[in-house]
Amino acid sequence: MKSTIISALLLPLCTSFSPSFLPTSRLPTHLCATEYDFDLAIIGCGVGGHGAALHARSQGLTTAVFSGRDVGGTCVNRGCVPSKALLAASGRVRDMQNAEHLDALGISVKGEVVYDRQKVADHAKNLANNVKGNLEKSLIGLGVEVIEDKGVLMGEGKIKGDESGKVYTAKNIILAPGSLPFVPPGVTVDEKTVYTSDGALNLEYVPEYVGIVGSGYIGLEFSDVFTALGSEVTFIEAMDDIMPTFDREIAKQAERMLIRPRAIDYRTGVFASEVTPGVQGEKPCTVKMIDAKTKEHVETLELDAVMIATGRVPNTKDIGLENIGVETNRGFISVDENMRVKTKAEDGSIVPNVYAIGDCNGVMMLAHAASAQGISAVENICDRPHAVDHQAVPAACFTHPEIGMVGMTEEQAVEKAKEEGWELGKSQGSFRANSKALAEGEGAGIAKVLFNKETEKIVGVHIIGIHAADLIQECANAMAAGTTVRELAMVVHTHPTLCEVLDEAFKGAVGMSAH
Repeated sequence: MKSTIISALLLPLCTSFSPSFLPTSRLPTHLCATEYDFDLAIIGCGVGGHGAALHARSQGLTTAVFSGRDVGGTCVNRGCVPSKALLAASGRVRDMQNAEHLDALGISVKGEVVYDRQKVADHAKNLANNVKGNLEKSLIGLGVEVIEDKGVLMGEGKIKGDESGKVYTAKNIILAPGSLPFVPPGVTVDEKTVYTSDGALNLEYVPEYVGIVGSGYIGLEFSDVFTALGSEVTFIEAMDDIMPTFDREIAKQAERMLIRPRAIDYRTGVFASEVTPGVQGEKPCTVKMIDAKTKEHVETLELDAVMIATGRVPNTKDIGLENIGVETNRGFISVDENMRVKTKAEDGSIVPNVYAIGDCNGVMMLAHAASAQGISAVENICDRPHAVDHQAVPAACFTHPEIGMVGMTEEQAVEKAKEEGWELGKSQGSFRANSKALAEGEGAGIAKVLFNKETEKIVGVHIIGIHAADLIQECANAMAAGTTVRELAMVVHTHPTLCEVLDEAFKGAVGMSAH
């Protein structure tokens, strides 16, 4: 961080954005070649590409980013950032409409709680634009050359601008093209009445009855937004259980806290085999559902809108992978632990000086994982071998209340313990016993810690409750550092704070009691 700040202060004083203003000892000798336009070129400018570019400049590498006119990528423009703005605004509406909760705090709201749909939508759009602008300024301020064109690989360190046709050369290349919403066969998307997360973020209207195909992170968060603003929701899930990717115990808690009390129902074990758009206010959308196993028709729903939340696919088409001999696996680029590109998934050879980060490699499709991978790739470029510990990368679902997780689910941990011959330990803390949560009137939820009883190392943590997305970071840090539950049980946690939910779980893991 310090080196980044110093670079930002020094760069305006330089007549050139060459790395000469930094000590030459920081640059590996193989990066000092002059036959290339850049030490590093990055294709894609989402969170991963942006993070890689900043770190590259802090290490003195001449750097270019092919932004494709999409600085910030999915996260900033069509994902994490605007969706959190919608969740924040709709969450306020939900809280103000919860008369029972407010009454318990001695508060009442006189009159109807109303919201301005357009202003809520504008809040999300304006936030995304502000963050995007700040990202671009940070790149330019640190001397990164931002090329608005889409970059296409030509081989031998050459990248062509897709529109301009201009060819650039780079000693090293990082691929960070991101991903696109996955639309299953049989689904027609018009981004008006049948939309992906891209269209849903525009919030052009609030449907009375909306179907959400898929009940993962994206679907769950949008169910929170829609129901807070007055919609009824039906989940359509292909798996046998709702929220299939979550820890089962947490999923059951989420069903009790996020689904049953709200205007939400669901169908599981069914495919949305055919989804047809409607006309807003005139004609409903239709969703034909078939049994996931027998493929027989089971039901047809008519809805005001349908959101497709069935995951994302890598945006690797037409970036010239064939020119460097790379074969993708369902569009994903295979990499080794150092983010170096492999020619194919199974036993592929390494493509020299080419790396792939973020959603395009499919290792962990999270914005902050992409950023970590980008920094890691630059470290490896600088001859400092590094691998991201993905087991210690946390994730969160920003519903009300939130869900935070890191490491294995309990189901995965049980299998792993059986396979490797160790005993799994489990300990829980409860928000109902937490003074801060009770003061907020938010006593629902648990924090579950999973650990190896022999080594006392944490293998997974799952939290559902108020501010779980923030609380999970302590656990991710502990896992990254190899801190044991016994060591954590002796760490002092501030009172009264929500993090004491974790203190209770850590102490319980080693037979201690939290007061």
